[in-house]
Amino acid sequence: MSLLSDLINLNLSDSTEKIIAEYIWIGGSGMDLRSKARTLSGPVTDPAKLPKWNYDGSSTGQAPGEDSEVILYPQAIFKDPFRRGNNILVMCDAYTPAGEPIPTNKRHAAAKIFSNPDVVAEEPWYGIEQEYTLLQRDINWPLGWPIGGFPGPQGPYYCGTGADKAFGRDIVDSHYKACLYAGINISGINGEVMPGQWEFQVGPSVGISAGDEVWVARYILERITEIAGVVVSFDPKPIPGDWNGAGAHTNYSTKLMREDGGYEVILKAIEKLGLKHKEHIAAYGEGNERRLTGKHETANIDTFKWGVANRGASVRVGRDTEKAGKGYFEDRRPASNMDPYVVTAMIADTTIIWKP
Repeated sequence: MSLLSDLINLNLSDSTEKIIAEYIWIGGSGMDLRSKARTLSGPVTDPAKLPKWNYDGSSTGQAPGEDSEVILYPQAIFKDPFRRGNNILVMCDAYTPAGEPIPTNKRHAAAKIFSNPDVVAEEPWYGIEQEYTLLQRDINWPLGWPIGGFPGPQGPYYCGTGADKAFGRDIVDSHYKACLYAGINISGINGEVMPGQWEFQVGPSVGISAGDEVWVARYILERITEIAGVVVSFDPKPIPGDWNGAGAHTNYSTKLMREDGGYEVILKAIEKLGLKHKEHIAAYGEGNERRLTGKHETANIDTFKWGVANRGASVRVGRDTEKAGKGYFEDRRPASNMDPYVVTAMIADTTIIWKP
């Protein structure tokens, strides 16, 4: 008699050419990830060859009940680390039956910016540091924290080891390997300053692929925490008080910044970001005012400042970049719940397309 685990791990390629494609999209809140699966006749590697699919938008807060059909357009394919074999994860965006992007489809506008000839020529690279907090499911309290109480003060937990410092490493490592298997350009992980909080990094990724990879990495994390019976939170300040918040620091460079003389290009880009500080803050995540207080390695939300190796700045330039006279910079303002399509496209728009 087969066990449930045996059936879950069945290798379909032994008996059929058919594969399973898990279509993923972003729901009405802008942070909730939805997915459903369909059978395809054989392996597919080009998203343009995948069929469009519909879903009930009235059940995701994206359409009225009397006209509820929303259409998924496949945009990026990743290997499925859960079903494995030739099965795939498909990142989609959402449109009306008439072909118009629905209001919560942020990818469509980002793709327009990334297809601008000036942006294409600059080959924008992104490295996104996605922080998140693991919560005990039934009480919404960080993993490893005593129920109704607090752990010791921050200090020993950042990149810490040991059962009294690192909580949830099995989830973190499972996610790391699953992302590598999927083909996501995940570049590292680490424990964060607040216990129960972790970070993974995606990049360097070029243009729109940065958003696709971060969203699918988030989806894989949601699926793994579902298996583990733990809740993942992207709230930018999950615990009030003297505890670090959670961000999505966005590292960025263009072709000119990476070439000799690039430091001057970096300084001009930072100046432009400062001129549009309010617009960027408005698009950098909900609840970010609880995180950007000027404390806990942040700049105040109302102030724009940059510095070399300054983690209390809005934008940080690394010592290596200063020394080399070229490289990249880090926008430290985005919250952990930011939309990577919005943030990456906005940075490109402000620093490349916009002429003040």
